[in-house]
Amino acid sequence: MRHTALRGLLVGLALLGLVSCDATWQTPGLSGVTPQARPAEPEANAPRPSARSRALATYYGRFQADLLVQGLLRRDGGGPDTPFTDTALIRNFETIALRDEYVRGEGFRRSNGEFSRIKRWHKPVRVVAEFGESVAADQRARDVALLSNYVSRLDRITGHPIAMASERDANFHVLFMGQDDQAQIKPRIQELVPNVNPTALQIFDSLPRAIHCLVIAFSEEPGGYTYGTAIALVRAEHPDLLRQSCIHEEVAQGLGLANDSPRARPSIFNDDDEFALLTTHDELLLKILYNPRIRAGMSAAEARPIVTDVARGLLGVGS
Repeated sequence: MRHTALRGLLVGLALLGLVSCDATWQTPGLSGVTPQARPAEPEANAPRPSARSRALATYYGRFQADLLVQGLLRRDGGGPDTPFTDTALIRNFETIALRDEYVRGEGFRRSNGEFSRIKRWHKPVRVVAEFGESVAADQRARDVALLSNYVSRLDRITGHPIAMASERDANFHVLFMGQDDQAQIKPRIQELVPNVNPTALQIFDSLPRAIHCLVIAFSEEPGGYTYGTAIALVRAEHPDLLRQSCIHEEVAQGLGLANDSPRARPSIFNDDDEFALLTTHDELLLKILYNPRIRAGMSAAEARPIVTDVARGLLGVGS
């Protein structure tokens, strides 16, 4: 990763290892897991944040302001200044969907960049927002609205069933929690994934502020590539745009676009922070990944002719 303030960290576990810059963990056997009911919602006014939480909020506010001054965190989806060809789209798809940033099962040790396999959902994706006690009621309402709108957009883009759901029916949990909710995070993950590898939880013991948000995705069976459960964490201390940026990146990465590339533009799957929100280029990556001809577990060699055909079709390029 080129900059220290990454928005996501996909961390791979068990047999599948650390799989990307914004990481996705995969772990075996989650069928039949029913999340426990959550406690009743707190009162409208959340407790006063601790000094540490306030310091984080100040830091992230300044970080966002600095990026905006530099013309980064764009929300226009790309334009005439960011053209890309079918060749670039195919290359970026292979890098983002088929390469792992880290060696699986070995923490943060960089991989050698070899191809992995396609990772994606085949069952419907059911999304829910969950909140730490530190998140006030008005902020919860804004977060649910942002997430719901984005989920509807992803459903339209991919053609795959992706929708908001109740906690009981959800398999993609987006946790909005801050420094003062630290004690809630690991127990909640263990509730959702009782057989989670303990190594997966260590990162939550002391999250450095450079990790703005992350997503962990779990496979349905040992060594598999079909996702069955995902958990994203968005820091409650973020200002509005960074918060929305985290939602966009982590949910999309939890669908299977697990890596980043410095050559991907216009894209949120790039550590340069140029774009805050999902771009037109990124929409095409999702369309390719969720084309019915693409299946979880495909090798790069198996996927390449299909990816090439689909990408060229999306861009209207003749064969």
